Amino acid sequence: MVRHGESPYEGIDRTRGLTVNGQLSAQSIADVLRGEGIDTIISSPYTRSILTVEPLAKQLSQEVIVCEELKERIFSSEEKRLPDNELFPLLKKSFLDPNLALEGGESNNECQKRAVKVLKELLNTYEGQKVVIGTHALVMTLMMGYYHEAYNLDFLLQTTKPDIYKMEFNRQELVGVKRL
Repeated sequence: MVRHGESPYEGIDRTRGLTVNGQLSAQSIADVLRGEGIDTIISSPYTRSILTVEPLAKQLSQEVIVCEELKERIFSSEEKRLPDNELFPLLKKSFLDPNLALEGGESNNECQKRAVKVLKELLNTYEGQKVVIGTHALVMTLMMGYYHEAYNLDFLLQTTKPDIYKMEFNRQELVGVKRL
């Protein structure tokens, strides 16, 4: 799991790119993962996620496979990023009530169900292979939280931009997690 690099806070959420620091971090991600024997690179359709894993894909002469279902949790019908003074209280409430959703948005449960379904499909399709998933902190936390309760709001709030978590599976069973 690769959480995207730093992104500017203004603009349409889906198309926000990376800051200069985010671009430098994307190259660092490529350097860290270059020797890991990566077979496939898959990303959320959001520009910042694609741009974070793209340098690795180029180094490995691979294409980034874009997967719509790995998109960020939809918080509301608005396409702009929620300001922090609205986002953080909503995140806290969403972890207390996983079915909470704003009008036009999805709940943590809905987002988790969508993302875990994709993860399970990827585990079947790429069994025995090493796959990079370019994603978002909340989506990553919800996927990981499906497998273990330690991946909760506190975990989410301590992640960095970017961040890398190596998850090891035995078929569909999570057997290990290591922060790289």
